[in-house]
Amino acid sequence: MNEILAEQFLISDLSNDQQRMIKAINTYIGQSLAGSDHAVAVIQGAAGTGKSVVLMDLVKQYLADKRYKSALVVNHPELYKAYRELGAGIPGVNLRDIRRPTSLINEAQKQHQHYDVVFVDEAHLLYSKSEPYAHYRGQNQLTDLISLAKVVVVVYDFDQVFQSKMYWSKELLFKTIGQHPFKQFDMTFQYRMVATAAQVKWIDDLTAQRPLRPFPEQPPFDYQFFETAGAMFEAIKAKNKAAGMSRMVATSGFPRIDGRHNVEMDSFSLPWDEWDPQRTHWAKREYSINQVGTIYTLQGFDLNYVGMIIGPSFGYDQKTDTMTILPDKYSHKEIFKKRPDMKFTQQQYKMFIANVLNVLMKRGKYGLYLTAYDDELRARLATLSKKA
Repeated sequence: MNEILAEQFLISDLSNDQQRMIKAINTYIGQSLAGSDHAVAVIQGAAGTGKSVVLMDLVKQYLADKRYKSALVVNHPELYKAYRELGAGIPGVNLRDIRRPTSLINEAQKQHQHYDVVFVDEAHLLYSKSEPYAHYRGQNQLTDLISLAKVVVVVYDFDQVFQSKMYWSKELLFKTIGQHPFKQFDMTFQYRMVATAAQVKWIDDLTAQRPLRPFPEQPPFDYQFFETAGAMFEAIKAKNKAAGMSRMVATSGFPRIDGRHNVEMDSFSLPWDEWDPQRTHWAKREYSINQVGTIYTLQGFDLNYVGMIIGPSFGYDQKTDTMTILPDKYSHKEIFKKRPDMKFTQQQYKMFIANVLNVLMKRGKYGLYLTAYDDELRARLATLSKKA
C-alpha cells in the first residue's frame, strides 16, 4: 500500500473526537440496518476536518465484512484511483466494491441489486441532474443511491460546490432525503493544516471578499507571499526536494498566448495538470512538479506545501479593500452551465469560483506560498505581507 495515501486516509492514531464520531456513526448504521426504512447518515465538515479518515475507518469495517453487501463510491476520478489503490492493500476488500456512482447505479438498477450500506465520499460531487454524456440518465444520484441501499453514509462540504451540474445546498440535500430518517454528524476540528484557527480564518475571509489584513504569521505554519510566480516556483521546488508533495496550483482564467494555454506569469510558464488514466494520482507523479494543479486533480488530497497562484478572475477593490471575483475572466465554463430545473444568480457563480480558491489554498499541510496574477491585488497583498 502506498505510504503517502495510507498516511492521509488510514490513520491508526485517531483522535478522541474521531473515535467518538466513528462509534456514533456505527451505532446509527446498526440501528438503521435493523429498521424498516432506508436511512441516511450525513458527515459534514469543511476541508481538512478529517472526514475521509473517519469514512475510511468505517469503509474498512463494512467492505471487509462479508455479512454486508456494501460499497464505497466517489465521483472524483483522482480520488477514485487513490481509494482503489488503498483498497488493494486492505484484507478482505474486493476492488469491485469501490466504484464511481454512475457505474454502481446503472449496474444495480439493471441487475436489480440492493446494498446494505453505501459510503459516498465527496458527495457534493454527485450529479443533481441528468448527465447523459456521462451515461447518467437519472435525475439525482443521491436519490438513486438511497433507493438502492438500506443505509447511505454521505460526506458533504457545501463550501466545495463548484459547478451547476453538481450543485448542492443544505436545502437541496434535505429535500432529496425527503421523509427518510437521517442523522447529521458535524466535524469541526482542522486536521490537515498545522495552521491556527486565525490563519484558517484569514483564508476564509480573503475568499469571502472581506477586508484584507496581514496574514497572522505564527509557527509552525509557513506562509510566504511572493511578488513573482517564478520565485515562488523555485521555493516550491526546493520544498518538494526537501519534504516532498509540494506543488504549484492555480485558478482558471489564464489567457492563451501564442497558441499555448499554459499558466504564464512573469518568468513562470508551465502547463496545466493532465488527465492520466494511470492508477497514480496527480500529486504523486514525479513529473507533476512541472505542471500546475487544479481543483480537479487536488480536491480531497493533501500536499505538504502549496504554491497558490490566484488567477486572473480575481481582482482588487481599493474602496472596500477587498479581493473581488470577476466571473467573466473565469475560463472554465463548466461552472456556468445552465440547467432546466434551476436558475443561478451571479452571486452563486461567484461563490463557486471562491470555493475553488478556498479549497486549493487549504491543500498545504505545512505551508501556503501565495501570489496573484492581478497587479493591484498582488501589490496590496505584498504590502500587507511586509506589515506582518
